[in-house]
Amino acid sequence: MIPAVLPTYNRAPLTFVRGEGAWLIEADGRRFLDLGAGIAVNALGHAHPALVEALTEQAGRLWHVSNLYRIEEQEALARRLVDATFADTVFFTNSGTEAAELAIKMVRKHWSARGDGDRIEILAFEGAFHGRSTGAIAAAGGDKLTKGYGPLMPGFRQLPFGDHEALKAALTDRTAAVMVEPVQGEGGIRPLPDACLKGLRAACDATGALLVLDEVQCGMGRTGRLFAHEWAGISPDIMMVAKGIGGGFPLGAVLATEAAAAAMTAGSHGSTYGGNPLACAVGLQVMDIVADEEFLAGVRRRAGLLRQRLEGLVAVHPEVFEAVRGQGLMLGLKCRKPNAEVVTAGHAEGVLTVAGGDNVIRLLPPLVLSEEEIAEGVARLDRAARRLAPAAV
Repeated sequence: MIPAVLPTYNRAPLTFVRGEGAWLIEADGRRFLDLGAGIAVNALGHAHPALVEALTEQAGRLWHVSNLYRIEEQEALARRLVDATFADTVFFTNSGTEAAELAIKMVRKHWSARGDGDRIEILAFEGAFHGRSTGAIAAAGGDKLTKGYGPLMPGFRQLPFGDHEALKAALTDRTAAVMVEPVQGEGGIRPLPDACLKGLRAACDATGALLVLDEVQCGMGRTGRLFAHEWAGISPDIMMVAKGIGGGFPLGAVLATEAAAAAMTAGSHGSTYGGNPLACAVGLQVMDIVADEEFLAGVRRRAGLLRQRLEGLVAVHPEVFEAVRGQGLMLGLKCRKPNAEVVTAGHAEGVLTVAGGDNVIRLLPPLVLSEEEIAEGVARLDRAARRLAPAAV
């Protein structure tokens, strides 16, 4: 008999009832150090006092009115994002998947409004993940996401990750857009080098194609800058944001330049819940904390310490781990043992990580992770590795 909850998740046998900063407490009282942060969502950890206060205060005033009316909190958050980024305008969604859908629609509407409606091809990259809607899976491709859901939305082509010659051959003056994650998350924590992002921006400028960045997982301070593309000194035309922007409350956004978004006029897109007062009140608090340069400097400092400790872990356990990769507090441990076994061994030692592509475990901890918690997390990963290869100790 099918369960009451549709069984589309392969869930770990853990039930958390409370969260405190970087820690989750199981129903039986066990404490787990959370190095996954709800897959990069709980950017400020669990039950952050400022977010609890913002949500509670807003809940006592106003929850929902719909986008039939002006929403003060939405306008304030949009202004904060515009002031802090390349963008001229923002549309709020509830998730990264919804942000991807709008980004795709915005690209097509852009060219249609310019009288070139058959310019629809969007170039994407193997190993990408842009969400689970039909448009998003068509963009990312790959059997894992698309098998059984055909026919897929046309107009997408996936190129090998990091293959400059393939990109050069595919990107023409008929390309509508290029969609890329500055750091692939689900694909196994694979950063796109700054030089590649610069070259991609220049190639899009030369052909007129729009550059669409997916910073759903790598944005909101995770790499040590507010957004990952800032390291390369470039700007996109459209950017998808979610996960960390709400600090655990469902919130997403599409940021865009005026030129890219000009065709999106009244009635061209909408959302019942997107940008509701509750979500935007929390998002404002997240921005107030994460966009602060002193906070980001702290993220960079702690990220350097975590990476150093992880490099040591790889050196001690070469039979379990192969390498460290990633940027900021978006790190991956490339495994020699099956990554699912490493994640499970971590559970036994009270540390939570997230499996990713290319046999990687992802470490996406809260950005407020302390130096003491870094040491504790690596110690627990060390014990997990010893479980998997005791003879090598």
